[in-house]
Amino acid sequence: MKLNRFKIYGFFGSITLIYFTLLSKLFFHNSRLIRFPIVIRGKAYIDLGEMLTTGVGCRLEAFPSIFNLKTLRFGDNVQINDYVHITAMSSVIIGNNVLMASKIYISDCSHGYYDGKSNDSIPDTHPIDREYKTAPVRIEDNVWIGESVSILPGVTVGENSIIGANSVVTKNIPANCIAVGNPARVIKKYNFETKIWEKRTDLI
Repeated sequence: MKLNRFKIYGFFGSITLIYFTLLSKLFFHNSRLIRFPIVIRGKAYIDLGEMLTTGVGCRLEAFPSIFNLKTLRFGDNVQINDYVHITAMSSVIIGNNVLMASKIYISDCSHGYYDGKSNDSIPDTHPIDREYKTAPVRIEDNVWIGESVSILPGVTVGENSIIGANSVVTKNIPANCIAVGNPARVIKKYNFETKIWEKRTDLI
């Protein structure tokens, strides 16, 4: 069933949508719809893929440690909603057909090392002066990320998985799973034989 966009957005909302569509075609040729304002830092190192849709207030940043690399890469048909913040220094890859809600934070870097090893950062140094720790992030195809999720450095979210609202993802999430919590834990996995999302405790 086709949605009547005028009924959804109203008169002024529809005019705004048309305005954003025109701006998108002017400045972001391959995107479906970019809603403004949007902040893009290091645009030369970002690949927005094909048919990207964004909400308002998004912030996309690429600060590569090795120049001439696309450190933030989107697949095709990605949709991110309002106030999504993604930062890439090493590598952040977003797969095809990924859907993100609003107020999501994804980063492959952090200020300092806190692993209990000899290179740990000293706490009385200014946080902004501490050496960056980077580890690649990968969001695979068909992933759905809920409201206010944080995905931290070194994480892979497997294809077809769902991350519940307000989760903090600190470790890899396998494919075809639902993960929730802080830190995020797998609570269900889809069984393709029974066609049911089954509760799992062995993956927690």
